[in-house]
Amino acid sequence: MQQVIGIFIVLGCVFGGFAIMGGTFEAIWHPVEVLIIAGAGFGALVLGNPTHVLAEMAHQLRKIVMRKKPSSESQRQLLLLMYELLQTAAGGLKALDAHVEDPSASPVFQRYPLILEEPKLIAFIVDNFRLMAMGKINAHELEGVLEQELEAIHEELVQPSKSLHKIAEAMPGFGILAAVLGIVMAMNSVAGGADAGEISAKVGAAMVGTFLGIFFCYGVLDPISNMMKQLVNEEAANMETVKVVLVTHVSGKPALLAIDAGRRLVQLNIKPSFAQLEGWINAMGGGDDDLAPPRRRSSDSRGDARAKAA
Repeated sequence: MQQVIGIFIVLGCVFGGFAIMGGTFEAIWHPVEVLIIAGAGFGALVLGNPTHVLAEMAHQLRKIVMRKKPSSESQRQLLLLMYELLQTAAGGLKALDAHVEDPSASPVFQRYPLILEEPKLIAFIVDNFRLMAMGKINAHELEGVLEQELEAIHEELVQPSKSLHKIAEAMPGFGILAAVLGIVMAMNSVAGGADAGEISAKVGAAMVGTFLGIFFCYGVLDPISNMMKQLVNEEAANMETVKVVLVTHVSGKPALLAIDAGRRLVQLNIKPSFAQLEGWINAMGGGDDDLAPPRRRSSDSRGDARAKAA
């Protein structure tokens, strides 16, 4: 919804202001200029990027169109999924095989549909649980491996926004290209004996090319590139949460503390409190058994002390 509002603001202010000054739509409607500028930009995009970058760009553009704001529900599902997987791993990492081999068929993953809709996040989770199941790895080694993987993933995912940003920067140049071609046509009209009105119309049409190039750059492609970058940052933040949970767990901390370490990386406007996290875990009947024994031992020791005193 916010994107739609932004589009209306840009179009309303630019073209509405033009209309207020007395301009008409016919004066700036030149499909050939649009064809030259947009076609040149698209061709440069195809020429300068491999197929997998173009495919990822199309995927990210679709996600932007259907984009939902990050919600506390998605974070709740991510944290509870990680908690369930850690609890399952506590019974032996082999117990995870049924879940990480085919997440879509796993009853654990099926309880968290918002996470199943993120194939890259799912792949990151299951790959690293497999890594933990393959053999002993300490927290320092795991952290180094995950940091390198996250850096590689981020670099690959951010490449489409970088490429689109470069094309956005080239748009004014393509607009000048279209304008120059329009001026060439206007000069040919002069040589052909055209009257002043016809020449003025062709020069005006040529200037529209410059306008369209600047408009496509700052009013269309640059904002889209920025939205793609934010989308990638959101995906990377979820993976960073998973990384911190796994590293904290491997270092020997209880599952609840590992999940809380991941909770601290959630962006502020949707970050749950520790009390909320504990409430979610208690609601699913999964209080952290690793934290309970010290409280029971403390109670038992007080009972023993009273018995001895008696």
